[in-house]
Amino acid sequence: MPTNIADAVPRLKRLIPRMRGKRIGVLGDLMLDRYLWGTASRLSPEAAVPVVDFVEQSECLGGAGNVAANIATLGARVEAFGVIGNDEAGRALKKCLRAANIADKGIIADSKRVTTVKTRIIARHQQVVRVDHERREPLRAETQEKLLRLLFAALKKIDVLVLSDYDKGLITDDFADRVLSAAHQLHVPVFVKPKTSRLYAYRGARAIVCNAKEAGFYVTRTLADEKSVEEAGLALLAHFGCGAVVITRGEKGMSVFEESSPRHLQVPATSFEVTYARVGQPGIERGATGRQVWHRWPTLPCLPIPQPASLWASSAPPV
Repeated sequence: MPTNIADAVPRLKRLIPRMRGKRIGVLGDLMLDRYLWGTASRLSPEAAVPVVDFVEQSECLGGAGNVAANIATLGARVEAFGVIGNDEAGRALKKCLRAANIADKGIIADSKRVTTVKTRIIARHQQVVRVDHERREPLRAETQEKLLRLLFAALKKIDVLVLSDYDKGLITDDFADRVLSAAHQLHVPVFVKPKTSRLYAYRGARAIVCNAKEAGFYVTRTLADEKSVEEAGLALLAHFGCGAVVITRGEKGMSVFEESSPRHLQVPATSFEVTYARVGQPGIERGATGRQVWHRWPTLPCLPIPQPASLWASSAPPV
C-alpha cells in the first residue's frame, strides 16, 4: 500500500534546504547535449526527409553532467569526476560545468577518447533526428588509476557520492567495487543509477534508482501492475542491501521504497510528453521520463537541465 505524496511533502520541505552547502561528488559518464535549432518548410529532393534551415546552436550538460547540474541547483557544492576527450566537445562540456558552478578538477581529458555528444536537430517544435558521437570501450588502465586517485583523495572531503552509470565504458564491475569499498571505509554514502549489465556491482549502496524495465530485468519478471512493482521494490531492497530503491515509471511517476518504511511512496508524474518550444523562447518542458528540455535564453548559452530533486541519478532511459 503506497503512502500518499501529500503526507511526504512536509518531510521534503525539511530535507531540501539541508542540501545547501553539502559537498557532493558525481562520478559517471559525462556527456554534452547539443541542440541544432532551425526551421523546415520543404522536403529534400534526395530523400523523404525535411531540409532544416539552421538558426542557432545551444548546449547543456547531459548524462552524469546533468545529474551534477540538478544537484547544484539545490545549492550543493558539486564536484564532477569522469573522463572526456581532449576535443572541442570536451572543452564545451567543461564550459557548461563552470557555468553551473560545478568543480571540474576531477575530470580527465584523454586524447585517446572522444567526448560523448548527443546532437539533436530540432525543427518546427519536433526533433528530426539525434546523432550520437561516442565510444564505449573501457578506460585504459593508466587513465582509470588516475581517475581513482583523484576520487579517493576527494572522498575524504565530500559528504555524498553519486554514481551515474550510462554504460559508456567508464564504470566496470571492478571499478565500481573499488569505489564503493573506498566510500564505505570513509563512511561516505553512495547513491547509484546502475546498468543492468552490473547486477551485483552496486551492493551496499545507500540508494539505487532504476526504471521499470531495468527493475523487471533484475527480478526476472515484467512489472505489469502495482503489486508487481511493490514486490520488485522490496526484492531490490534486499538484493542490493541498500536503504532505498527508486523505480521510475514514465507516465506513472515513480515509486520510492525505503528499508525503514513499511509502505512505499508513490510520486505522480506532472506531465506526459517532451516538447520543443520555438527557437529563442525560454521555457521548460517535462517529459514522461522525467527528462526535460531547456529552451535557451539568447544571452545564456550554456545552462543545466533541471530535473526533480529526488532523481539524483538520471531517470531517463538508457542513452
